[in-house]
Amino acid sequence: MKTKYWVLTLALLLALCLTLSIWLLQPRSGRYAQVWSEGKLIHTLDMEVDRVVEIRTENGYNRIEIKNGRIAVTEADCPDHYCVDRGFCSGGVQIVCLPNRLVIRFVGEGNLDGVAG
Repeated sequence: MKTKYWVLTLALLLALCLTLSIWLLQPRSGRYAQVWSEGKLIHTLDMEVDRVVEIRTENGYNRIEIKNGRIAVTEADCPDHYCVDRGFCSGGVQIVCLPNRLVIRFVGEGNLDGVAG
């Protein structure tokens, strides 16, 4: 009876350690989003602050919205609207509006010296 108790306790402890290590080692979403236009950084946005930013350049118009730690291009005057169709993202692959030459990149918290906006 005592051996079964220790085996069960050890198995539960091992499962708990495995679950915690998976949770701690999974990639986190970007804390900041950098908005680039024609290769130039024009905004660095904190993903934890809900806001709407309108970008108007000679190439076109994009409306960027941050809500609940996620970012999306919600309006654009480009012909294909791939950037709008992408929806809200919290990290991973960058959002690109190729006709308007706009790129949104996700950056982790430790990679910035300051926040512009």
